Amino acid sequence: MSNPLGDNYTVQDARENLKLLRGVDEEVVSAIEAAASTDLLNYLITEQRLDVHHEGEQGIGSIRRAVLKSPIATTELKRAVITRGDDTPEMILVPDDVRRNAQAALKTGKPVVLYGPTGTGKTTFARRLALEHCFGYSVHTATQSWTAKDIIGRISPNLADSRRDRVRYRTELGDMTEGVQRAREFDIEYATILDEITRADISQILGPLYTAIENRNQTFIGTDDGETIELDRRLSIICIMNMSDRTVNELDNAITRRFAMIKLDEYADEDREALFEMWIETDLGDIPLIDHDDLFKLFEADYKRINHGSDQATRGPIMRFGPMHYRDVTAFLQESLQDKDLYIDDPDEAVGQAFRTFIVPRLLNSAAFPQIEQIEEHYHALNDQFDEFDLEPAADLARRELEAERRGRTRAQVDRDEHRSNRQCVHIRVKNI
Repeated sequence: MSNPLGDNYTVQDARENLKLLRGVDEEVVSAIEAAASTDLLNYLITEQRLDVHHEGEQGIGSIRRAVLKSPIATTELKRAVITRGDDTPEMILVPDDVRRNAQAALKTGKPVVLYGPTGTGKTTFARRLALEHCFGYSVHTATQSWTAKDIIGRISPNLADSRRDRVRYRTELGDMTEGVQRAREFDIEYATILDEITRADISQILGPLYTAIENRNQTFIGTDDGETIELDRRLSIICIMNMSDRTVNELDNAITRRFAMIKLDEYADEDREALFEMWIETDLGDIPLIDHDDLFKLFEADYKRINHGSDQATRGPIMRFGPMHYRDVTAFLQESLQDKDLYIDDPDEAVGQAFRTFIVPRLLNSAAFPQIEQIEEHYHALNDQFDEFDLEPAADLARRELEAERRGRTRAQVDRDEHRSNRQCVHIRVKNI
């Protein structure tokens, strides 16, 4: 069907019809399809931001779809519309070898696994990596209930289109096959990011990918339009795992043979310090209620004791714990120290509450009993060390968790003793018989 606007729609035409273009999204689509030059597309999208006006900050509606399909749209313009609303930082201070290894692996067409402790910036780095290597990306976070169907898709009843005597079915694409379809539809490099996949059964959800990596002609699923979905070289797959080296060694050998395993763990001291200084200055630069140097020293003391232990400690490190968690602390302080209903009158306590809210729970979440004991000891010692701040809220949360864990262990010990006693009684009775 021919475009009612012809094929020579200009910037001057758009200026004269701007009110109509702002009022009707279909008119914007027609103008893009009839564009005489890239100047018109830049006027509509870059200058007037009509895609945002009609479709909001995120998502791919009819206007952005028209830009992505336009034969005259520049790479920069396509990237702009597909990443609208993206807040990924321009600069990610990951170790240089990590960045280079991940980029090289993606260029070879290998799926990538970014693994390491919590708080090392894996998800943010994955997004930055996708933006540098592709036009756009989508992020999907795994759950315990995930199966291979969540990755490749499923066939399900279409109740809206079914009759009493006949059930119709429809295809629902999965996270990875949706990415393939988007790469094909717009003929672009696209990335699918699968976050926290250790929540699910990795061998089960990624099983179909193993075969497809070896044989890219393997069909995953067919669409309702008769299109078959295979692994496409325009699609990059980036998986993220929160895990230790020990857990990596326990992975199915199938994934380590077919995926590029990139560890994101320890930051160089100068990079970590630069992050702490940047967050403190950015979030608290105009707030004089907290001494920036003291807060920096607190971050460093907390981080080093958790990850490396200390000269005074009789125990070793508590666990691997990334620096990105402290970004939430400075953001919390920024808001809470400017509101009279929050902590503007109690800045010292605000720091302790920030640690109680964002640091301690994340440590306790994956801690075994000996580590919980260390966490409790650590925050009481830290509270004594830093008189400038009230870290009692953080120490108190760790203490409560330790007490609860001890009660649980006591109950479990009683149950084990009772069970052992019952077995002994049965053994005596049998012997007497």
